[in-house]
Amino acid sequence: MNVERCPAVIVQRLGAGYPSDRDAIHDINFVVHPGERVSIIGPNGAGKSTLFKAIAGLVAHHTGEISIHGYDCRSSHSMVGYVPQYEDIDWHFPVTVNDVVMMGRVRKIGMFRWPVRRDYQEVERRLEQVGMAQFRQRQIGELSGGQKRRVFIARALAQETDVLLLDEPFSGVDASAEQEILATLDVLRAAGVTVLLATHDLGMATSQFDKLMLLKRTIIAYGQPEEVFTPQNLRAAYGGRIGVFHQGDEVIILADEHGHGD
Repeated sequence: MNVERCPAVIVQRLGAGYPSDRDAIHDINFVVHPGERVSIIGPNGAGKSTLFKAIAGLVAHHTGEISIHGYDCRSSHSMVGYVPQYEDIDWHFPVTVNDVVMMGRVRKIGMFRWPVRRDYQEVERRLEQVGMAQFRQRQIGELSGGQKRRVFIARALAQETDVLLLDEPFSGVDASAEQEILATLDVLRAAGVTVLLATHDLGMATSQFDKLMLLKRTIIAYGQPEEVFTPQNLRAAYGGRIGVFHQGDEVIILADEHGHGD
């Protein structure tokens, strides 16, 4: 199979969930091409994290198919790097930046083999790729929010993946850290890495990504920002009255959650 000619991600008729919510997401269908940058947006509880966990193999899907570069996801989980939400990580665990990124090699080397020279080289390469090599011996808990995110991006890349799932990487970081993360995403784009990123920042989603996916347990809309950001689509996802305003390249979205749209 010629991996380069295959879409990076194909999801068809996907349904996944948990014992308490079997259909957290349902009837999900989309295609992402190599090197694309896609933002997943939607209200709290829309299923963004569940979608990422299903693609990464952390949540079982009960219907549908997921393929990564043409391979069934059950045999291609190592092709996907997943960076969870900030609050899902124990930042007080006493490990260095180098140790954290080396954890990304586990799928390649196994749980019971010591790292060899190639593993250390891969860790160094990924730290350099995200601009964090100078912090390799620093304790992870000592870093800023943006630096921590970049280290975990390096960890995901260290498993030699070119499909990256980032769950709310901008949550809780300041404007400077946002720019650091965006600069890292630009480096990854140049390297051909495919990125799917969940965010609540609708303005950033319109300006920094090739495509948008508007999700509310199923896909409301998927495509170019101007195709996705219509009042009808936003009302279907967020409810209430939605106002969409354009100020230069910036999109401003105002939602009245107490409004009663039809």
